[in-house]
Amino acid sequence: MKTRAAVLYSPDRPSPFALSTPLIIEYLQLSELGADCVLVEVAAAGLCHSDLSVINGSRPRPTPMVLGHEAAGIVREVGANVRELAPGDHVVISYVPVCGKCLYCATGRPALCENGARTNLAGTLLDGKRYLTNHAGQPVHHHLGVSAFSQFAVVAAESLIRIESDLPLQTAALFGCAVLTGVGAVINTARVEPGSSVAVFGLGGVGLCAVMGAALAGAAMIVAVDPLRHKLEQARRVGATHVIQSGNDVVAEMRELSRGGVDYAFECTGIGSVMAGAYESTRRGGTVVTVSLPAPTERFALPITNLVAEERTVKGSFMGSAVPKRDIPRMIALHRAGRLPVELLVSGSVRLEELNAAFDRLATGEATRQILRFEQ
Repeated sequence: MKTRAAVLYSPDRPSPFALSTPLIIEYLQLSELGADCVLVEVAAAGLCHSDLSVINGSRPRPTPMVLGHEAAGIVREVGANVRELAPGDHVVISYVPVCGKCLYCATGRPALCENGARTNLAGTLLDGKRYLTNHAGQPVHHHLGVSAFSQFAVVAAESLIRIESDLPLQTAALFGCAVLTGVGAVINTARVEPGSSVAVFGLGGVGLCAVMGAALAGAAMIVAVDPLRHKLEQARRVGATHVIQSGNDVVAEMRELSRGGVDYAFECTGIGSVMAGAYESTRRGGTVVTVSLPAPTERFALPITNLVAEERTVKGSFMGSAVPKRDIPRMIALHRAGRLPVELLVSGSVRLEELNAAFDRLATGEATRQILRFEQ
């Protein structure tokens, strides 16, 4: 069958993308469904900086590729070996297919799944195959096992989490990346305690979800940091108790505000200097968690004596250290209870033809989470 999709052929085209058009809209051929795969009709997909970083070339990936990794949709067909899903099921797609067999899966850390990481890097599904072909017969790579900028997607069954059908799919899509990553970093990776102090540097979709996660965890002080005023206002709406506009002496202001530094800082920008500032903003015994995926060349330096003598902690958090089939239903339940107002992230909806211009808005910070919508 055919699917209409946005294909990246040439990364690192200059901005504005509305003029250079790195994403080409065309029809692709979907191969016959693999035995362990599922055909999903994509209803909604979020536009994330992880997609943008492939478009602008800062995170090299094989091309041509269909991007999009934060999505929800409806199962239309299942492979011969798939038992846990059926046509008509509503699903959220996880961007790490969890094999369930490697060391990390066996020890309860599926976000670090070795097989999922290997196939994601290669641009295939978990079975090692590509299921997309362009008009010239050229294989097209999958992005993080999802490729949601397409009307239909072939996805490994291990990437799918079934959800209740009454949750709007444009809301459900956010749980595939922004919510899972941001809230998970607070709850799973850092394990923020009630009454503690938290700073969040960078208020994109993931950063705002980290603010929500800190509020959910019962943090007494939640300081949001960003250069854009409208992002700071958005952070207040989702739970920030204080805001700091970057460009000033953020570290000094943070230390004064928190009386010596915060207990936890979350870096959500992928910029080395911001990571260094986040580290300096913590108190003795403090923890810094970085959730961003910067260019491979990005670095930051830290004082090792300070790290040891003050028992600081620096941690990475990938996919919110989550177990998707456990955490996505839990987070959806918290949203239904009014404790995760994820709908406040959405800046508007776009069509396939509008994706290039939409990524311009994401790059400038004008938009937080735009949702690609397909008619059902």
